[in-house]
Amino acid sequence: MIKGMSLLAVLVLVCGAVVAQNSNSSTTTERPRTSNTNRAKPTPPPQTEKAAPAPKTAPKKLPATDDAPGADAVNHAFNDLLNGIRHADVNAVTGVYWNDRRLSLFNYNGTVTKGWEQVKKNRESSYPEIKDVKLDVREVTITMLGTSGAVVTCLWTQSQNYKGEPETASGRMTLVFKRIGTAWKAIHLHSSPDNPNPAAIPPSERPAASPSPTP
Repeated sequence: MIKGMSLLAVLVLVCGAVVAQNSNSSTTTERPRTSNTNRAKPTPPPQTEKAAPAPKTAPKKLPATDDAPGADAVNHAFNDLLNGIRHADVNAVTGVYWNDRRLSLFNYNGTVTKGWEQVKKNRESSYPEIKDVKLDVREVTITMLGTSGAVVTCLWTQSQNYKGEPETASGRMTLVFKRIGTAWKAIHLHSSPDNPNPAAIPPSERPAASPSPTP
């Protein structure tokens, strides 16, 4: 009887200890993971301003030309001639002309010069006496004649000092260019006054008179 009670008491004590242990043990609950809202946001890389594209400039076109192949080279040779005249440079001017006896120039004064050698001699004689040349060229037209020929026309006004005296002239000019090898050479020039002396014009060539205005 005592032994049975002792066993029962032991069981009661063990169960009570277990219950007491379970009631005193602390349970830990896992906290939900929270994001740190105070964390600094990554700074985006600075945006570099794109350079504005360079404005497109229209290519410079030759005046009144048909833009055919070779027109730019003809225009370059024509400008070489003009610059040679402005500087009274014999070599620059004669370098544009065709070095051939068939070269011909119908001059402003009505005379004709034939052959490259004679053109050079004339320039060597007159250019040392010419100073302060101002040459204005306008209404330039370049017409290509296939791939080996071209015609250049223009109006011009030239002022200069000749033997110490000022003089001015204006007129029209036509140049015929020919491609010789890789170079363009002037093979003919025709220059004439733009306002000829009316007394020198025959009646059949005089311009028709403008009609009188109606009253």
